[in-house]
Amino acid sequence: MTSQTEETIKKGVICASCDIACPLVSEVKDGKVVKIRAHQDKGPLKDYICMKGVNAPNGFSSEHRITKPLKRVGERGSGQWEEISWETALDEIAEKLTGIVDQYGPEALAVSTSQWNTSTDNGMGRRFMNLLGSPNWISGVALCAGNTAAVNRMTYGWFPWPDYRNTKCIVLFGHTPKKHSWTPIYHQIRKAQKNGAKLIVLDPRRNENVDSADIWLPLKAGTDAALSLGWLNVIIEEELYDKAFVEKWTTGFEALKERLAEYPLARVAEITGLEETLIRESARMYAMADSACIPWSPITDQQVNSTSAIRLQAILRAITGNLDAPGGDVLHGLNPEVINEVELEWHEILPQAQKDKQLGNEQHPVFTYRGMEALREPTKRVWGREYVNLITGSFMAVPYRTFQAMAYEKPYPVKAFFALGNNALLGYSNMKLIRDAMMNQELVVAHEHVMTPTAQLSDYVLPGDSWLERNHLQDSLGWNANILVSNKSVEPPGECHGAFDFWRGLAVRMGFEEHFPWETTEQIFDYRLKNLGVSFEEFAKNSFGHTPKVKFRKYENTGFATPSGKVELKSSILEDLGFDALPYYRDSPQPSEEYPLLVFTGVREDEFFQTGHRFIPELRKRRPEPKFFLNPKDAKNLAIENGEWIFIINKAGKIKGIAEIRDDMPPGLVRAPHGWWKPETKQGKDFLSSALDLSDAQLTIEEEGYIDTEQGIPHLRGLPCRVEKA
Repeated sequence: MTSQTEETIKKGVICASCDIACPLVSEVKDGKVVKIRAHQDKGPLKDYICMKGVNAPNGFSSEHRITKPLKRVGERGSGQWEEISWETALDEIAEKLTGIVDQYGPEALAVSTSQWNTSTDNGMGRRFMNLLGSPNWISGVALCAGNTAAVNRMTYGWFPWPDYRNTKCIVLFGHTPKKHSWTPIYHQIRKAQKNGAKLIVLDPRRNENVDSADIWLPLKAGTDAALSLGWLNVIIEEELYDKAFVEKWTTGFEALKERLAEYPLARVAEITGLEETLIRESARMYAMADSACIPWSPITDQQVNSTSAIRLQAILRAITGNLDAPGGDVLHGLNPEVINEVELEWHEILPQAQKDKQLGNEQHPVFTYRGMEALREPTKRVWGREYVNLITGSFMAVPYRTFQAMAYEKPYPVKAFFALGNNALLGYSNMKLIRDAMMNQELVVAHEHVMTPTAQLSDYVLPGDSWLERNHLQDSLGWNANILVSNKSVEPPGECHGAFDFWRGLAVRMGFEEHFPWETTEQIFDYRLKNLGVSFEEFAKNSFGHTPKVKFRKYENTGFATPSGKVELKSSILEDLGFDALPYYRDSPQPSEEYPLLVFTGVREDEFFQTGHRFIPELRKRRPEPKFFLNPKDAKNLAIENGEWIFIINKAGKIKGIAEIRDDMPPGLVRAPHGWWKPETKQGKDFLSSALDLSDAQLTIEEEGYIDTEQGIPHLRGLPCRVEKA
């Protein structure tokens, strides 16, 4: 809603400084956003704001911001650019892409996007690719929530959201919501605790939630799946599970019991480094609670046992009676009155022959078209649509296989690469491979705010708009059924345009105009809201959003959206794909004489989200350099002093940062932050704004024993390394 008092205009906005979507208010004077504040002065939303949201206007007015399209004029990565118009840029990109498709086929285009860039294109990116014929779409959600959604769908047909309001027990598998990171979840957890909920924290490090936890399990890094197997053993052995639910609504229970026999508590204790009594006590606390939830965790997304760890969390929810139940983990489904983005993505029109070419689908099929194929009929039966792209992670190519095809042209050449709002070079694993892949392209396009390392290796850099400069319908990427409104506060500077404008402009030039009938995002919002009988203008003026009433235990009427119609403790889909149908644990990479420590990579810092925000002075002042956390004993053994520059080195590469010696770190484990580069330092392929020195993506490894077999995603939670003074 919009109101005006004197010279100040106030608008309700949805923050996109991270992916949690806090409702905020922008205050505008003389065409500039002068303040960002919480949506409420009092009430449940008053604390839903963090330093990233507060400082967002400073980032969007940064001297580093790109406001004119840039075209490379020197060699790739030389840093030589000329300004051109947006129209000219799209003309040239369309011409070059047409030539590549004519020579190599449509699958020669690969596209990488972020969650926010995907959601703000209203499905037009996938629509364009499906019309063109390319299945090779990738995203960072392959390592973060999107892959979790796909694995959850294989187990019970949807990706649940915790009912924090009613829960009596919360289990955090390494996930660490804080005041400035996943802020709403932090406050919902605190509120639940005030209402009597227990908190169980699993983390090798004594993290920020431990002090308020009822039980802390400091398990060894990368052993989440083993701990979950131990919990299930206790719960089934002591008959703490929901017998009626298991009998009526699950398949594979006896087979699961046989598998659990391979993981007696003594073995689980040895693997995890925990006492048997602590494992048993925590399992009882979870299973015996009147209600309990296990929120999503990025930690289990990024391990060699990721598929099994995610499945085990899903199984725990189900057999304890906490699935789609009050206080448990709820299967929301799509908002029935608002057209979802996936309906606009048009996956139905991509020919099966092209789907079969999706990179990585043979080796690691879980979140590819091949992996999701068996869910089409069940999803339509329960949720009303064959294709549901939860967190945009259900129909992806495998990232590292895509970059291999770009670099080595096997199994076929990929010669055009678009990165939209996605600093791909640092955002995935194996930065060296990605750099080689980008250097081997005939066309690279970046849609960005600033000259990221990825943009520095591009042929065209198109300036993107910001979340304060566009209208938006935020639909949680299908995770829950809430629809929220974000109002444009100011006009984009220069020639900055949104992702929708990019895809529609390209579609018109390549003969797809009839399939892109909406000329503006507001027109497409009108279309998406048509079932409510309102225009976007009316909706945004009179409503904060649209939230249908939550219904529980919907499966009693519909069954689950799986091939069996039940929760598949033994997965028929994984079995048909040639994988172990039951969850398991395998050892993650272990220390050696050459690499005696383990490094825990991919850690997000409060000041930044992913690889962004390094150009905002107020945030960089708080965190000017990357810091590596290590235990005092390890520091003493290595003669490292607090504040010294050090290297983390492993078989893949090395990065440098400042040592921060901390008692909350366990011996033998080093923590490295994610996505570091410095916009103020030298650009170009040989420097990449210090990313070659600082980016944790240089430590990741993509080979047998270092990746999850079913998904093909990398192990980031405990890589063998050594530490040296820099």
